[in-house]
Amino acid sequence: MNQYYSKQLFVNDIIAAFIVTALLIPQSIAYAMLAGLPPQVGLFSSILPIVVYSLFGSSTTLSVGPVAIISLMTASAIGSVSENVDVGYAEASIVLALLSGLFLVLFGLFRLGLIINFISKPVVSGFITASSLIIVAKQIDHFSAFDISSFNSTLALGVTCLTILLLNKQFGTQIFSRLMPAGIANLISKAVPFLLVVLASCMSFFFDLEAIGVAVVGYIPQGLPSISFAEVDVSIVEKLALPALMISLIGYVESVSVAQTLGAKKRETIIPNRELIGLGASNIASGLSGGMPVTGGFSRSAVNFEAGAATKLSNLYVALGVALAALFLTPYIYYLPKVVLASLIIVAVIGLMEFVVFKRTWLYSKSDFLAVAATVVITLTSGVEAGVISGVIISLCLHLYRTSKPHIAEVGLLEGTEHFRNVKRFDVTTCPRVLSVRQDESLFFANAEMLQAYVLNELYKRDQIAHVIIQCSAVNEVDYSALTMLENLNNKLFEQGVLLHLSEVKGPVDDKLATAGFYDRLTGNKYLSQYDAFEALKR
Repeated sequence: MNQYYSKQLFVNDIIAAFIVTALLIPQSIAYAMLAGLPPQVGLFSSILPIVVYSLFGSSTTLSVGPVAIISLMTASAIGSVSENVDVGYAEASIVLALLSGLFLVLFGLFRLGLIINFISKPVVSGFITASSLIIVAKQIDHFSAFDISSFNSTLALGVTCLTILLLNKQFGTQIFSRLMPAGIANLISKAVPFLLVVLASCMSFFFDLEAIGVAVVGYIPQGLPSISFAEVDVSIVEKLALPALMISLIGYVESVSVAQTLGAKKRETIIPNRELIGLGASNIASGLSGGMPVTGGFSRSAVNFEAGAATKLSNLYVALGVALAALFLTPYIYYLPKVVLASLIIVAVIGLMEFVVFKRTWLYSKSDFLAVAATVVITLTSGVEAGVISGVIISLCLHLYRTSKPHIAEVGLLEGTEHFRNVKRFDVTTCPRVLSVRQDESLFFANAEMLQAYVLNELYKRDQIAHVIIQCSAVNEVDYSALTMLENLNNKLFEQGVLLHLSEVKGPVDDKLATAGFYDRLTGNKYLSQYDAFEALKR
């Protein structure tokens, strides 16, 4: 062990673990309450899941636990099922975590890690931004009080905490760096939320803020979570299956994005399928230990990275720290004002909002802008579950729309080279007898007819054409519908005395066309390069 895990690595991991634990304890409690669950559920969700992820996950810096967006989705899901089925929030949360974990593990076993590519980034940004707005709106309620006499105290405490957290987020490191080395200043800035929680709890205790109507966290049972295998009502599973699937997708997208961002800084390879299994096992562990759905959080993962975490053992130390807090610190958390936790959540989700995506997508792609806008509107008006579903559907529809309208160009030879470029963009050499066409997309059922229509339209406009060359350099796949189109096009051209040729066919596509016997029926030839085809046919 000493050969591989040196004293310096141990020190780095311990320091990082202390900072992350200080951030994670109040966050876990806050996110549990955001989900409508008892505070201890947040702590339970930050012990065993972290340990399990360290065993199965591929990232050394990702910190798994409750996060704001998943907590909001959890609140929506368990609130909905509790209205229709006689089940408590805590029980529903456990089932939700187990189902989410099961979905993720199954995705991993079937090697579906690339599902992250089927949810577009603009849609995810729109969903997260809308969800963050919902969260902020919910947390503002904590800044008021039912008793008008305590309203000013609650509001003053909340605004003060919110101001401190926002100033620290924006200028904390800069301010502290004037008093100490930059590295230490950064760590102190990260610890400010924890220090604020401690200070607010002390103030609440000594000034008895609860007595004047300021809402506090209240009693949190001491002790560690116990592993349980309680029987689950099938009706609850049926109600929570779809929300669990949505939570799995969003949690995976968020987690892998964080892991890849931080992994790039450490030159660390993130394995998507392993991440699915790691996150799935973590959620199952959370459910078995009385927790809620979890995923990798950006803020604490970034803190873990910046604090110098060297190995996965830093996460184990974090789990140990949270376990000690569950054992010994919960009596002191009793006095923590809820408005302080609300401030923590607001500051955390403000950083997730990406309003700039509206401007950027409007300027870059109107279809992406419409997708973002639709996702935001649906999430705000119909809830997070509808927002996720619409986001997935919109992403898939965008993909089908774009691939069904491929860019098709007639190409010609750049003088003095063997390269072919769009005749509308470059001064190129062409031949009246040869029509060279390039489609910048794979050929499949949704776009195959467009290529045929383009070729036939050009053929009807030019009587001299004797050869048609389809440059396949951008074609990575040809499905059966596209194969049928090529065969029909081949026949139609031949009936008019025109030969069809293919160039630059990629290996996998070439193999499939050969297996289907297409080349036996091809009236023209297959060429290794577009240049070879053009030179052979222009005569």
